[in-house]
Amino acid sequence: MTFSSISDLWISRRARPELAAVAAVEGFTPAVVITGGARGIGLALAKRFIEDGRRVILIGREKSSLRSACTELRATHTSEPLVLALDVTRSDAGRRIDEALYAQGCYLDILINNAAVGLAGDFVEQHPEELDALVQLNVTAMTRLTRHALAPMITRGRGGIINMASLGGLMPGPYQAAYYASKAYVVSLTRAVASETAGRGVRVVSVLPGPVETTFHAEMGANNALYRYIMPSLTPDEVASSVSRGYRLGHRLIVPGIFNWLVSRFAGIIPYNILVPIVGRLLWPGQKLAKPSAIRRP
Repeated sequence: MTFSSISDLWISRRARPELAAVAAVEGFTPAVVITGGARGIGLALAKRFIEDGRRVILIGREKSSLRSACTELRATHTSEPLVLALDVTRSDAGRRIDEALYAQGCYLDILINNAAVGLAGDFVEQHPEELDALVQLNVTAMTRLTRHALAPMITRGRGGIINMASLGGLMPGPYQAAYYASKAYVVSLTRAVASETAGRGVRVVSVLPGPVETTFHAEMGANNALYRYIMPSLTPDEVASSVSRGYRLGHRLIVPGIFNWLVSRFAGIIPYNILVPIVGRLLWPGQKLAKPSAIRRP
């Protein structure tokens, strides 16, 4: 018996699948839904789950990015993902995802909330519209989709939710204040829900990557910040590998990379009056931005 199968037994120890809920998806294919899946970590996770034999659906706002992702995956994988152009901040996003899946003979088995917005610079100089957009995507949409997916998973006694947070979710982040705060919400909510649903057959996981080699930092205006020079960066594939391994083993909190894991340990020990100025120095953009901040909407 493998560690993964042992973790399956432990995770399902209190599961009580409802026969009607199980029958409702009989003949349908379980699918992995990835928001912000057209590039970066989302695309790397798609590759990983396709390699594991899973049916994958990529969600993004831009059809062109989704087409490019499909072209890249088609060149290296035998299975092509489904795609759905959708703004997940819509109040009916969950229903639209279900409808798209059912039309393809699938149902939502694993939800990966990966889409996120970043803002860099002084909080007081950031536009209210940009702050609203950040909260809508990083907090509201993630919360809605988590709740939407969780209920049927519990009735079936199986499923998984992976919420992509950030190492920054463990501490305040001067010059990325709203972004760090939104990821702290993701960590807190996910860990609480994981505790509430323990043993009921559903994996509920928060992932805390540090810097990753994507366009995210440049697009939010943080590429000149000190942390981009002194903190080691992982590739999206390395993050995806860590997520896949931790998910199979039933971990509730995944911190990819040894350095990031050490930072996560120290973040809970160092007093805030020491920690916050250090983080602020690492995150300071290094110059006044022509535009107070830039956002990324996968």
